Amino acid sequence: MSALVIDTSIWVEYFRGTPHPLVDNALQDGAVVLPMVVAAELLSGVRQTVEAAELRDFLELLRPHGNQMAHWYRVGALRSVLARKGLAISTPDAHVAQCALDLQVPLYANNAVFPKIAKWTALKLAEEK
Repeated sequence: MSALVIDTSIWVEYFRGTPHPLVDNALQDGAVVLPMVVAAELLSGVRQTVEAAELRDFLELLRPHGNQMAHWYRVGALRSVLARKGLAISTPDAHVAQCALDLQVPLYANNAVFPKIAKWTALKLAEEK
């Protein structure tokens, strides 16, 4: 596996103990791409300082993406294009999708908005086999 963008929805399930072999394989291969907003969303759900530190240590091992200004211009353009097609998406969801689009790699998510985005873009969605 070259790379895999993983959405917050999957990470939440994963950290709660739901098996996701695709995540395990991507972690083992060093292939996980971390959208910056996913890191923020995950850390916003942590209530204890020790857990936050452990989560930050884990996230530091992943490949970050989406911290360049040009990326954020593409996020805005994606939202604009989709809005013209009648699909309103949040900036965080657009950011996650744009990370996968930027790198031309699959997105692994459990969020109903991403198949809608894929309908109008080149976004590829990953699925467990």
